[in-house]
Amino acid sequence: MGKKADGKVLAQNKKASHDYFIEDTYEAGLVLTGTEIKSLRNGRANIGDAFATIRNGEIHVHNMHISPFEQGNRNNPTDPTRTRKLLMHKVQIHKLLGQSKQEGYSIVPLKIYVRNGYAKLLIGLGKGKKQYDKRDTAAKKDAQRDIQRALREKQKIAR
Repeated sequence: MGKKADGKVLAQNKKASHDYFIEDTYEAGLVLTGTEIKSLRNGRANIGDAFATIRNGEIHVHNMHISPFEQGNRNNPTDPTRTRKLLMHKVQIHKLLGQSKQEGYSIVPLKIYVRNGYAKLLIGLGKGKKQYDKRDTAAKKDAQRDIQRALREKQKIAR
């Protein structure tokens, strides 16, 4: 057998880079029950409002919405936004705990993907952006877009 779908993105938190400065990223496994993996593979997940916490040496993700599978059976979870445990090495969790204790830092889910048949969650250590930081980032992005547009126009004229 060949390799399974490697790194196929199933859900992404696009607001994370807008609301946070992402300083470090970690890959964590997801503990799923019943038919949640089938719903994930169908792209029926939303991590827009999700956040992660560390309690008792374990890391959990809250408010991650995975819709129930339509052809599900009695093992189908009934609460789509239940708290799910993440699988990480203890050293990584302690490092993340120390960094997230600092003022203004939080643990933000960035994307869900499948690697070697297992559902993975990419989480990032994010420092919250202020309103003026968001405007500054948008202005830089617009300026970069204008530069690229001008370069393309110049290349069209040169031909």
